[in-house]
Amino acid sequence: MTAILGFNAFHADSAACLVIDGKLVGAVAEERLGIRRKHTSAFPVNAIRWLLSSNGLRLHDITHVAVPRDTSANRLEKMRWITLNPRKGIPAALEHLRRSKVTKSILEELSEAVGEDPGSARFQTVNVEHHLAHIASAYYVSPFEQLTAGFSYDASGDFVSAMAARCEGSEITIEARVHLPHSLGFFYTAMCQFIGFDQFGEEYKVMGLAPYGEDHYHEEMEQLVATPGGGWFRLADGYFGMHGGGESGALSDDGFPLMGRFWRDKLKTLLGEPTTRGTLTQREKDIARSTQVRFETAASHCLQHLYRLVPTERLVMAGGCALNGVANSHILRDTRFRQPYLQAAASDDGTCIGAAFHCWHRTLGRGERFHMQHAFWGPEYDESVMRRAAEATHLPVEEHHSMAACIETVADLISLGAVVGWYQGRSEWGPRALGNRSILANPAIANMKDTINAKIKRRESFRPFAPSVLTEDVSIYFEQDVFSPFMMHVVKFRPEWRERLPAVTHIDGTGRLQSVDSESNPLYHALITAVKRRTGIGIVLNTSFNENEPVVDTPEQAVACFMRTDIDALCLGRYVIRKSSLATGETSSQ
Repeated sequence: MTAILGFNAFHADSAACLVIDGKLVGAVAEERLGIRRKHTSAFPVNAIRWLLSSNGLRLHDITHVAVPRDTSANRLEKMRWITLNPRKGIPAALEHLRRSKVTKSILEELSEAVGEDPGSARFQTVNVEHHLAHIASAYYVSPFEQLTAGFSYDASGDFVSAMAARCEGSEITIEARVHLPHSLGFFYTAMCQFIGFDQFGEEYKVMGLAPYGEDHYHEEMEQLVATPGGGWFRLADGYFGMHGGGESGALSDDGFPLMGRFWRDKLKTLLGEPTTRGTLTQREKDIARSTQVRFETAASHCLQHLYRLVPTERLVMAGGCALNGVANSHILRDTRFRQPYLQAAASDDGTCIGAAFHCWHRTLGRGERFHMQHAFWGPEYDESVMRRAAEATHLPVEEHHSMAACIETVADLISLGAVVGWYQGRSEWGPRALGNRSILANPAIANMKDTINAKIKRRESFRPFAPSVLTEDVSIYFEQDVFSPFMMHVVKFRPEWRERLPAVTHIDGTGRLQSVDSESNPLYHALITAVKRRTGIGIVLNTSFNENEPVVDTPEQAVACFMRTDIDALCLGRYVIRKSSLATGETSSQ
């Protein structure tokens, strides 16, 4: 047996996965477990413990440990930058050495995590360059084996911000790297910080805010990000500050990942004074719009250049920037790539899968492929645990004799305007709720978006909700017929549906599409089909089952979220709980 443990650690979005004989058997982000802090950089102790125990393994059964970091990569570029920037370069070099020492203590970290004697371990450690792991995380679990273009881009990893590759068979050949300080990820995050979204991982908020603005800063953004012909992209000198060697994985007092400031004072000469957090005027909306437009233009430029290097319709993408669903749809519209594949965890949590499968195919030389067709690789809990959690509410618990009967009940609730917590099976891998840890509602109810934002999610009112759509109906509702099972594309609704689906139609007429097919999630597909029989629309509003916290993991966490918010009903497996307001015909949307 070959058992490969992959994990991402020592910086935000730590996670782990397990690949046994070339097949993924489990993957989970550390934030879902333990102390449950979003984007945690803690060593994935709980994730690793769950992976081993749920598969009946011990540390001595692990043959390989794959880590998506190679501190020896790109040394020449690192030294060149240090030489040119000694004041910032020396602290960065010291941080580089610190990371190397931490990486070398993997055996001690693992042994302590699982409570086993390090002397019993026999694994080989395999280090994979950060962006190579990103591309591997998409290509090696895709359905493609013929010539495929691979692209990864984010803020940084192993001193690289973007990588282009030619993928074919079991080979990934690197065609180009974009080295720091040039980074589309740094650009986007810097602009987020400048307009007041200064916490880690808030880029998606700015993407949602952008449609409320106008592209009034178009010329300024062109000055900040150049897209030279025959090349990739470059950031203008003096406006952006690459990290100055601050400790990787540093946390605030409340356990949130800390970031340095990515923009320099020179940016104020171009855009004026920065925004205080919590301030939201038309200026911030306009800067968000111009930032998003320039990002999309630069991304499409890169992908057009990639096509010239790797001429094929097949494309795999990863990296934190690949979570920008608006740009992903523009790439399909503006380039010659027609067959995209992005796995469910495109950001750094997903690199553990890339490292593990790179180990399988390149270190071990194995050719057997694995295709990730669904995202449900996390923990699940017994029916008895769900029943106990439901009974702990002291509300009446409806037990259905079958899931088919349960689906009919939940479909009735959704169609009549109730907001329903939906908790089933194994949890999703990646940042999106995809139908197993979801809050669901009727997308045709006019005030549903405002209700859920204010009373349940308790978040900014401008943020949109996603439509989960029957795969066979996507072309009915959307202008682009995109297969997007992992909610990676933001697509325009057809004009005739925009007013009919107000709760999932953003201000610019788009929706963050999740296509749901009967093979990858038959239960969720059956529920949406049942809703369609009642409403005539094969769509439900889907948002993650949480309230300003990581997505719920256990049934007890689902119940706690249900009880402290205005969710109307909760379905745990075959058990349905309704709040007393439903007995009087009231719902949270009223």
